[in-house]
Amino acid sequence: MPTWRCIQLFIYFLAWASLICSPTSSSLADSISSPVHAKPFSPVNKFLMQSYYDRYINLHDLDFEKFMSQEVPYGSCDNLNFVLRLSDLKRTLIGEGSHRTVSTLIQLKTQPSKSFSELLSNSCKFMIIERLPSGVFADPFELQHLVQRGKFSDIAVFGDTNLELPSFLSNRSAVEIHLLVDPNILQEPTDINMELPLHARYQPLNGSGYSAIEFGAPDMVVRCSTKEKMENHNCFFKLEKDDANLYGAHIVWRIPSGIKAHAGLVSAVTFIAALLSTIAIVVASLYQPWCF
Repeated sequence: MPTWRCIQLFIYFLAWASLICSPTSSSLADSISSPVHAKPFSPVNKFLMQSYYDRYINLHDLDFEKFMSQEVPYGSCDNLNFVLRLSDLKRTLIGEGSHRTVSTLIQLKTQPSKSFSELLSNSCKFMIIERLPSGVFADPFELQHLVQRGKFSDIAVFGDTNLELPSFLSNRSAVEIHLLVDPNILQEPTDINMELPLHARYQPLNGSGYSAIEFGAPDMVVRCSTKEKMENHNCFFKLEKDDANLYGAHIVWRIPSGIKAHAGLVSAVTFIAALLSTIAIVVASLYQPWCF
């Protein structure tokens, strides 16, 4: 019986080793990571951030602002005399600890245009881009569940989607959220509510035991398709927010982290516990019958 037991353990070990060594299939997080070779802006891409990562490797604010101001063709539908402006933006953090939700209330004010609804298709996409600060990430799998539940029409995470990396080893990421809206609604004052679940990465040690992570205001663009068959049938409208009322647009998340002064004590306790466990395993193995 001991021999048969050892053979079973050996078979289990081989199965475990084969799983570890075999190449893993690409995950959802990998599938939404963008390429790094540069290409011109293409309105055919479903996501604006996909076009950004076609040109840039990492997310930097200066590169992104340059991309949004120079690459996105906002004047592609000059025949539409339509201006979309932000009236109010209210942002709050919900929850405590390392798993929280960013709640955003967007209030729009518009300049009515008779030709707006006549020339556009039945729906437009309200696109919200959250540039996440370093040390915070969004779980792509969790966000896809929100799409399935009808919270968003589409959503994707771009940039560093490795959920296991600590803050000091990770790069920034961005979340692009799509909401379907009726063009007629955009001609009236409109409120849009959104909640985005986020998670904190492991933070470096410091003296206070907390790391302060600041969020900026999201970037918002409306993308509509025209009813006419044109070569470029996409119209982009930038959300102007120069005179908007911003309430908590720059929110701060205090993420728990280890206290540097306690690092030595924790290391000593961990070492002693590991040493005692090793000794206990060795002593216990001396009293077990050998396999062969």
